[in-house]
Amino acid sequence: MTWDWQFAANSVPLILQGLLVTLQITVLGSLVAYTLGLAFALVRRARVPVVDQVLHLFIEFVRSTPLLVQIFVLYYVFPSAFGISMSAFVTGVIAIGVHYACYTSEVYRAGIDAVPKGQWEAATALSLPRRRVWTSVILPQAVPRVLPALGNYTISMFKETPLLLAIGVVDLVNAAKAAGNESYRFVEVYTIAGLLFLLLSYPASLLVRRLERRVEPV
Repeated sequence: MTWDWQFAANSVPLILQGLLVTLQITVLGSLVAYTLGLAFALVRRARVPVVDQVLHLFIEFVRSTPLLVQIFVLYYVFPSAFGISMSAFVTGVIAIGVHYACYTSEVYRAGIDAVPKGQWEAATALSLPRRRVWTSVILPQAVPRVLPALGNYTISMFKETPLLLAIGVVDLVNAAKAAGNESYRFVEVYTIAGLLFLLLSYPASLLVRRLERRVEPV
């Protein structure tokens, strides 16, 4: 099959629409993952026995099951079992965000544990309120340490958005497929989609590497 430049050019607008959806899901999913992951880490750090055990089981369950299965459960099982119905887009954001929150929570915990013990002792000696200890002493030191790891998870989320094709989200890959279906030509559209993934994920990877050289490793 020869390369059709005209078809490739005509397919670009539709593919770019899918790219926009992919970026939106990546950004929103990252916000959910980072916020919820930090909340998980802080709750587990509190060491409330029952809560810690339940949260530990939930995190291990999510980490041990495929993201695709979790997407199916949220989109198809929740509406019938609990009456909770969400759009495919919202389902994708929540599924990706919660899935990666279970990974980022461990990253945050590692960053918090890496804060020198002396910092905790100094905050205690100054009789700082517990909230200020976290917001002014611990988290400002812990979060920069984990930025490279969080960046890598963002790149992973970006590349896993095609899984949402299973519930009909028109992301970058699904848009490429739709463009190819019009004339049964898929080489051009999937090549364009692959190049877009490369053009966005590779610079992001370089940025993460620069961050790794700038911060103290966990």
